[in-house]
Amino acid sequence: MTTIRLTAAQALVRYLAAQMNEDGETYISGVWAIFGHGNVAGLGEALYGIRDELPTYRGQNEQSMAHAAIAYAKQLGRRRAMAVTSSIGPGATNMVTAAALAHVNRLPVLLIPGDVFANRGPDPVLQQIEDFGDGTVSANDCFKPVSRYFDRITRPEQLLTALPRAFRTMTDPADCGPVTLAFCQDVQAEAFDYPASFFEKKVWRQRRPEPDIAEFEEAVAALKAAKNPVIVAGGGVHFSGATKTLKDFAERHSIPVIETQAGKSALAWDHDLNFGPVGVTGADSANAIAEKADLVFGIGTRFQDFTTGSWALFKNPGRKLLALNVQPYDSAKHNAISLTADAKVGLEKLSNALGSHRFNAPDGGLKQEWFAKADAVTAAPSDANSLPTDMQVIGAVQRSSRDNTVVMCAAGTMPGELHQLWKAKLPLSYHMEYGFSCMGYEIAGGLGIKMAEPHRDVIVMVGDGSYMMMNSELATAVAMGVKITLVITDNRGYGCINRLQMGTGGAEFNNLYAHTNVNPIAIDFTAHAASMGADAHKVSSIAELETALNAAREATVTTVIVIDTDPYPTPDAGGYWWDVAVPEVSAREEVNNARAAYEAALKERQ
Repeated sequence: MTTIRLTAAQALVRYLAAQMNEDGETYISGVWAIFGHGNVAGLGEALYGIRDELPTYRGQNEQSMAHAAIAYAKQLGRRRAMAVTSSIGPGATNMVTAAALAHVNRLPVLLIPGDVFANRGPDPVLQQIEDFGDGTVSANDCFKPVSRYFDRITRPEQLLTALPRAFRTMTDPADCGPVTLAFCQDVQAEAFDYPASFFEKKVWRQRRPEPDIAEFEEAVAALKAAKNPVIVAGGGVHFSGATKTLKDFAERHSIPVIETQAGKSALAWDHDLNFGPVGVTGADSANAIAEKADLVFGIGTRFQDFTTGSWALFKNPGRKLLALNVQPYDSAKHNAISLTADAKVGLEKLSNALGSHRFNAPDGGLKQEWFAKADAVTAAPSDANSLPTDMQVIGAVQRSSRDNTVVMCAAGTMPGELHQLWKAKLPLSYHMEYGFSCMGYEIAGGLGIKMAEPHRDVIVMVGDGSYMMMNSELATAVAMGVKITLVITDNRGYGCINRLQMGTGGAEFNNLYAHTNVNPIAIDFTAHAASMGADAHKVSSIAELETALNAAREATVTTVIVIDTDPYPTPDAGGYWWDVAVPEVSAREEVNNARAAYEAALKERQ
């Protein structure tokens, strides 16, 4: 057997460079790295040696580097991924939030934090967490509940089993998610005679599991027995590459489609059978159909509480749930008729079994009524002297966008209103991180999207609260020459949660800056963004915003546009109940009234 003597770190990066996807591309396209004592000597030297084959990118924060990597994988439909390495200690724990985000959203990322010395010679090493009752624990144990696969590399030869397991997890459509390889820092530098065959190119193909015969027959029978079915399109439609298959299936059998946050853009917004977004942040048209449906056919969806209105939305007393999902855990939720299979394969087989069977889809009136309401709230304001709403900002961005524009966001006010109001034309033109709803994902995520698809116009919608939480990768985007456009809506605090606080009877407290500080806060976001190299502008009206957006599209550098918005208005139409528990006892009459309404809603759900 031919062997190659390498350090463990050199072996790891050489293996990464040899793993391919079925399109002939390197599956791990690059490595984000911030070096410290736990990875600079081992992995740092190894990455330098392979830099022409496997590029290394330097970010500003370990969490946001991982966010960029995760957004990259999401935008490419999980066909490629990135790795992220940090030192031991705070560099590692900074990535735990990103690991949780990837775990919830079922997205691949390879996390390689440095770890303690396996030989325990300098024990305790700098930044080591010591468990008084367990000598095997390190800070990296925090990754275990938020990793699909976790391993601690304590000997060089362990890579021979750990790395194939890692790639199987990241490329498996059912188990896909974050992998953590905690890499002991002394082991990174240790040499081993690895088999040369270990570094031969290997192709990881997307498996497409076929449905079980019994499950399939039950699903076909349920569809044929339905009178008013509805399709709930989730993120799995995108990951399966099944958007055209979904379109063909819906058209052939005349079934209305409604979209989750992750599934939005699976069907063009103006398609006759797309009745819009569903659930808490949904459209009147979609929710009205969902309420009456006797068969709710979920495709690639987790049936999150925002999708289901905390399971109050589907009101038909004879309603059945059919779940087509590659992950059995999801397809069996809430006593659903389970159809565990790849979305594309499952839809094709279902369509063949249904033959010419067609349903009576609702007419377009519901949809037309909804978009008339949406157009009204996104139109430019008639009063140029008043603060614009976030809905009006969305309208300006929509009017300035093109079909290849990707609008993205993560948390706060914008996700709900974008889900309701944004008109997505092409698949993957709407990129929302709402599974973990992680503030701070936006800018790094926009960077990852643009790296994944450089030909796209990427518009990052971010509130002032999220911008303050994590903005440093703006400097990275500028330094790398990766052009994105940021629209910062400054409502001077956490406007979304402030409204929720008021909606549950609470007093305005600790959310808007006006209610939190002794001294007033007035942040100059324009100057701050400019200090990191962006072309930054403050606009005072929707008309100025549209002008700035048109200019940004033609610019060659990252542009930041700041606009003050009103923190209180939301769309009057659309939306659905969401289970947010209200205190049973309070001295505030507003809370008691909200509690009474909450109890009434609970009874209605039952």
